[in-house]
Amino acid sequence: MATASQISEKQPHRVPLEVYLRCSDWEPDAEYVDGEIEERPAATYDHSSWHSAILGFFSDRGPEWNIRVRPSLRVQVSATRFRVPDVTILDRNQPVEQIVTHPPIAVLEVLSPEDRHARFTRKLQDYEAMGIRQIWVIDPEGPSIQRYRDGHLAPSSLFDEPERGIRFELREIEALLD
Repeated sequence: MATASQISEKQPHRVPLEVYLRCSDWEPDAEYVDGEIEERPAATYDHSSWHSAILGFFSDRGPEWNIRVRPSLRVQVSATRFRVPDVTILDRNQPVEQIVTHPPIAVLEVLSPEDRHARFTRKLQDYEAMGIRQIWVIDPEGPSIQRYRDGHLAPSSLFDEPERGIRFELREIEALLD
């Protein structure tokens, strides 16, 4: 069987779904979109700082809000699409899944300089089609925090899940940047 590094050297990056799911050496974890492997950009210092701040913020509140927070977790958004959000917020009442198939409470994406608009927009559309209500995009170079809803990105920073008792400004996370 070919390794991820051998597959990624070929053009295009088409592989059967079974190979994608069995192969664990995609670095960083690649996404699978309709038979093609889409590599994720490597993190920069600013990108990684945001990841750490987001993870710490939500981890500290996990028990209170009945959530789990995970970095770079595969999410099956459709039968032929697997996305890997930078940070995924999960409902503790849902079963633990190695690959998430239930809509997470939220996904947060931190833009990298290499992110391309059209490809990134398709990713956001996939999240929305799966039923994820809280889809957030953070641009470390901005700084800019936007929410994706109803097919559009709009400046916002109020994270509000009233049925869970969660309400805060995402700018609180920005204060944790190191």
